[in-house]
Amino acid sequence: MNPAFRKLQLSVTQQACVLHQALTLCRATPSIQQPVWASVNKRHYKGMPTHGIGRWRHLIIKEAPKKKRDRLQMKPIMSETDTAYGSLNVKVSGYDMMLVEHYSQYIHNLCNRLSIKVTESYALPTKSTEVMLMQEQGTKMYTDAVLKTHERVIQLTTLNTTLCPVFLDVLLKNQPEGVDLSVKEHTEADFHGRFKTRPELEGLIAQISQ
Repeated sequence: MNPAFRKLQLSVTQQACVLHQALTLCRATPSIQQPVWASVNKRHYKGMPTHGIGRWRHLIIKEAPKKKRDRLQMKPIMSETDTAYGSLNVKVSGYDMMLVEHYSQYIHNLCNRLSIKVTESYALPTKSTEVMLMQEQGTKMYTDAVLKTHERVIQLTTLNTTLCPVFLDVLLKNQPEGVDLSVKEHTEADFHGRFKTRPELEGLIAQISQ
């Protein structure tokens, strides 16, 4: 055999053995590199680890300062036209507050379904009526019962004249017992009737103005 070819064969065999040993060492020794997630989860505190624990006021949303409520102003009264009524007050009253409240809600929902514009829906001050009885022997009277009248008003505008008879017919057919229903034009006196009168305060104001 040629000595040059024999030297080349030995060198190739030695390189193959060295490569095999290197691969074996790589498989046997695991990598000791630091994982990527270790640096992500590492917490760097700016101060003490317990800094800020127990604070909760920063979690509450700061509300804007409430503005002083302006005095309720009277809205302009709509005038009637050839095809529509002006400002109307549908007044519901009765002694049972639940019936009055539910019937007024029914009227409001009916107006929304029929596309009747509702300007306002409010409650009037409750009126108390004392029932007095006279004794059989004597002239002295005593209070037998106190009746409280609850009133609700639904104010409508631009009610169509052709729709009004149908609207009132539906209201009358669904009117519960013990509840009164009335429809009238809205006036300035109706607006002032929404507020409770204070005779003592009015008397003091009259004395100051004199």
